[in-house]
Amino acid sequence: MKQALLEVMRMNRICRMVLVTCLGSFVLVIFYFQIMHRNPFGMGICCRKGSRSPLQELYNPTQLELSSNAVLHQMRRDQVTDICRANSVMSRKRRVLTPNDLKHLVVDEDHEMIYCYVPKVACTNWKRVMMVLTGRGKYSNPMEIPANVAHVSANLKTLNQYSIPEINHRLKNYMKFLFVREPFERLVSAYRNKFTQKYNTSFHKRYGTKIVRRQRKNATQEALHNGNDVKFEEFVAYLIDPHTQKEEPFNEHWQTVFSLCHPCHIHYDLIGKYETLEEDSNYVLHLAGVGDYLKFPTFAKSTRTTDEMTAEFFQNISSEHQAQLYEVYKLDYLMFNYSMPSYLKLE
Repeated sequence: MKQALLEVMRMNRICRMVLVTCLGSFVLVIFYFQIMHRNPFGMGICCRKGSRSPLQELYNPTQLELSSNAVLHQMRRDQVTDICRANSVMSRKRRVLTPNDLKHLVVDEDHEMIYCYVPKVACTNWKRVMMVLTGRGKYSNPMEIPANVAHVSANLKTLNQYSIPEINHRLKNYMKFLFVREPFERLVSAYRNKFTQKYNTSFHKRYGTKIVRRQRKNATQEALHNGNDVKFEEFVAYLIDPHTQKEEPFNEHWQTVFSLCHPCHIHYDLIGKYETLEEDSNYVLHLAGVGDYLKFPTFAKSTRTTDEMTAEFFQNISSEHQAQLYEVYKLDYLMFNYSMPSYLKLE
């Protein structure tokens, strides 16, 4: 009788252990699916250690169908190298990069990538994507991140925040990429956004009032005070005015890519283009090993600045000013293989 009682007690203990184990497993499964619901990308985005690096995948692709992408970006790299070499021969200026030169280079430690952001070249969406990549599960959908949050500098780490040895290590071992756009189309996009939108009062005050004061004869006191009705012709005249560059560097929204990202000092492994934005962006995400979980956000935007729209803005610009403005952005045109616009009236 005693033996039977002990056996019953032992079976009860075993049943309780099995029940506890099952319940524990069930709770873990529920917890897992809750996490995946909040972050459908799971661990794939933040923890790619042990797999091939983006650099390895770029220069030695494992998928044959992507080899054409590798060839395309090699051609783009060669174009930059050739123009940099020619420019160094023509120019006697040599300079060493300072920490301030690296403030546009966003670092993704987990995926070993560095992105140089260029305003008016889909940089808001790329910053959103970088926040997803570096957020370790904090963010899942790039388009759920408000634009103003994406532009908060504290939300992304830039290369100038590292020590010199750390900078050199990352420049050597991380995949570096940037996105470029037809220079005058980017310039018109910047003008439309910063000078024709009523909400951009900070730009009107800082730059608009200065442009009106310098470029407009008999300006009204209201225009001098508000600076909110800058004409494109006045904006161009301001850009080509020798006093402008002497006074302060261009604002980043109309600064050249050459001056923002320093492609003659920093070897960019991948150069994406605004004209092939979706294809090039998703190629970057594939190289990072997250292409199955994350796609670059794209959406049709009727207000986007086009080549035809840019041509209209240049109709009232004199041939002399067109030639001078082209000289300002000439390196961007040559370096990134953009043809001189057919609408220019250069003599």
